[in-house]
Amino acid sequence: MIGFLLGAASPLATCKDLMSVHRDSVLFVTLDSCRFDTFLAASAPNMKAIAPLHKASAPSHFTFGSHAAMFVGFTPSIGGCGEPFLDNKFAKIFKLAGGGYSGNKPEFDLTGTNVIAGFRRLGYTTIGSGAVGWFDPQTETGRNLTCDFEHYFYVGTDGAKQIAWMRQRIEAANDKPVFCFLNLGETHVPYWHKGASWSRNDNPCQPYGKTNRADDCRLRQRLCCEYIDREIKDLLEPFFGATILICADHGDCWGEDNLWEHGVSHSMTLTVPLIVRIRGKPIAKTGN
Repeated sequence: MIGFLLGAASPLATCKDLMSVHRDSVLFVTLDSCRFDTFLAASAPNMKAIAPLHKASAPSHFTFGSHAAMFVGFTPSIGGCGEPFLDNKFAKIFKLAGGGYSGNKPEFDLTGTNVIAGFRRLGYTTIGSGAVGWFDPQTETGRNLTCDFEHYFYVGTDGAKQIAWMRQRIEAANDKPVFCFLNLGETHVPYWHKGASWSRNDNPCQPYGKTNRADDCRLRQRLCCEYIDREIKDLLEPFFGATILICADHGDCWGEDNLWEHGVSHSMTLTVPLIVRIRGKPIAKTGN
């Protein structure tokens, strides 16, 4: 697939190692469709080193709806826990001016049509890369989610290429704070990554299919999550003193209540992993 870039250098060029980013910088990663139980079972030492893993509720059950909500501040939340940045009703990570909000002070108080525009108004370099079709800027729906990024790269599902390009754009920002958004598609159906031992054309998660392939779904999504963890290590490290948010936009059903995939409201499509690190501090629950 041919990549679509805005304000970008080739993602194939060599990147030098990144030592750090500005403390006010943000890295926001979504593992598309990744179930909470998948992430829990995965060997993902790099992502799990960021902060404790939490079971959270996604704002929607499909990619566009969930990201549209997250881009106005409604990130996955643990309702009722009363912990800042884990419970949106208590204190949000991102808050846009204008909406009703009775919670405590957010970490990032922004103005604009979405958080991307808000960070640009603050002088941040905004860098984005999406994998799944909802993020294709050549479509009208895709432009809704991508038009406010200063630098944007769409190549479909190719996490290694997305990460290499993003590291280049961070390098080019020099000492300016950056807001980086990365949507990774390996954990989305058909659950495939480069070098996988199974065919990309074999989708084990077929709505209304005749065969229950939940075991294949579970194994393949976990292996895709582990692939992402290996690839993302060098992108995560520079942000350890800044802010990192890793979550899924939604999960998938694998035969629960005779449902498959996402786009339906169900506990499995709405339960997602959540990891938060704010300005170098891992965010953990302090209560039960």
